[in-house]
Parts: sequence; structure tokens; C-alpha cells
Amino acid sequence: MNSKQDIRIEVNTRYLQEHSDPASDRYAFAYTVEICNQGSEMVKLLNRYWHITDDNEKVEEVRGAGVIGQQPEILPGQSFHYTSGAVIETQIGSMQGDYEMLSASGEKFTAEIPPFLLAPPLAVH
Repeated sequence: MNSKQDIRIEVNTRYLQEHSDPASDRYAFAYTVEICNQGSEMVKLLNRYWHITDDNEKVEEVRGAGVIGQQPEILPGQSFHYTSGAVIETQIGSMQGDYEMLSASGEKFTAEIPPFLLAPPLAVH
């Protein structure tokens, strides 16, 4: 049986200078998420929840089915990765959240997405 400890989530971010406009308080970022199934049974990603906070403490919450229009099934020992994006009003912000997962045996569980920073290169010292 899988548990949330059997799911490893890693996130890498990239500042999108070409889609950002600091004069208009628009900072765009891409993030690539890798979801690794380290458990013994297949899991399906049902829903996502994101908590996005900018440096002004403005919070945006995003909930929805799946990721990038998919509800991927991830076999034991396999991983699924995708890239998406976020736009915030400050140069620095953070994201965190969780995925609602369903194991092959029918157990629903939550896999936490650890907090990660949104920041252009050299913005954080």
C-alpha cells in the first residue's frame, strides 16, 4: 500500500524574463515538477492545490483536477514530470501545495508539495 511518504516531489523553477514586466509588477516563472512514485503500487494524481504568496503577502490559491489537463497514473518506481507557470506581482514569492492521489487499492491520500521560492537569479542573497 502506498502512503504519502512513498511519493517524492521535487520542483525546479526558472524566471521568465521575456514574459515579465517589472514596470507593471509582472514577474513570470516556470516551474517543473517531478513526482516520483517510490511505493509498491500505481497511483493516480486526482487534484492539485497551490498556495502562491508574493512578497506583499498577497495569496492566490489554485485548485483543480489533475495537472496540465492530465490525471497521470504513475507506476511504482516511475516518475511523472510537467512544466507549468505562475505570475506574481513582486520580484520574489513562494509556492507550496499538495496533490490528492489515489492508490491502485483505492486509498486516497495527500502528497505534500514542499515550499519553493520564485525569484529571478541574483534576487536573493
